[in-house]
Amino acid sequence: MFFSLLSYALLATTTFAAPGLDSRLARRREGAHMSGPMRPAVGAINLIKPENTSHVAFSSNWAGAAFESPANTYKSVTGTFVVPTPKVPSGKSTSGTYAASAWVGIDGDTCGSAILQTGIDFTISGGRVSFDAWYEYFPDFAHDFTGITISAGNTIKLTVTASSATAGTATIQNLSTGVVSLFCLSFRSSYLVYRPSPSRLPLPARLCFENAEWIVEDFEEGSSLVPFANFGTVTFTGAQATLQSGGVVGPSGSVLIDIQQGNTVLTSVSSSSSGVTVTYV
Repeated sequence: MFFSLLSYALLATTTFAAPGLDSRLARRREGAHMSGPMRPAVGAINLIKPENTSHVAFSSNWAGAAFESPANTYKSVTGTFVVPTPKVPSGKSTSGTYAASAWVGIDGDTCGSAILQTGIDFTISGGRVSFDAWYEYFPDFAHDFTGITISAGNTIKLTVTASSATAGTATIQNLSTGVVSLFCLSFRSSYLVYRPSPSRLPLPARLCFENAEWIVEDFEEGSSLVPFANFGTVTFTGAQATLQSGGVVGPSGSVLIDIQQGNTVLTSVSSSSSGVTVTYV
């Protein structure tokens, strides 16, 4: 991946978003952590939620809201949330590691060739809580922002903006501390996806601009999903998607997605004209 970097901060504080530097968790994530496309839950049944008529889908890794629109619809997505304190799920070992991630993004639902996204991980490991700020241009792995500190209770604003089908910016603002980190990134043609059989000729990883999302995810570490943390509730406020035409829409009318793993539904999602609430149940 080729990156051009512009990082800045309010209150005369400088923060640099360099991938994988000076951070134990960044080194752990490098080449391992991936926030990937939505995976449909095995055996799930899609329902209609009567109270707001939003379509509810079930996924093994995503909970939240996603628009499913024609290509070339969305240019930017933003949302603000308060960082929760993750907990060990009921009945699980307190010595284990559990995590979840809250993010906003473009594509990854009906368009799986590329995703532009940024978010915050929350992890509890052996009773110790930690947080990470990251950006990703799937199919590359996630990379950490460094120089920005995240704590439970902080109010975080997330924004991604696509400047083309292969480039964009990821911005995280910690509104509680005044620090802003921005990363400009573009995708080289060496990062490729492949056409389905019988043709195996490579294609550049390109955005479709057909999905805008506000998501809490059970992300991948290595080749499998991490044990999912009890994150309580994440509410995205000021949730907006900017259209290629210049208009702005809120989450109303988007597809609501709950996480189902095995026979258990782990989340409950609702939306409004300007917000998305995801609750661990």
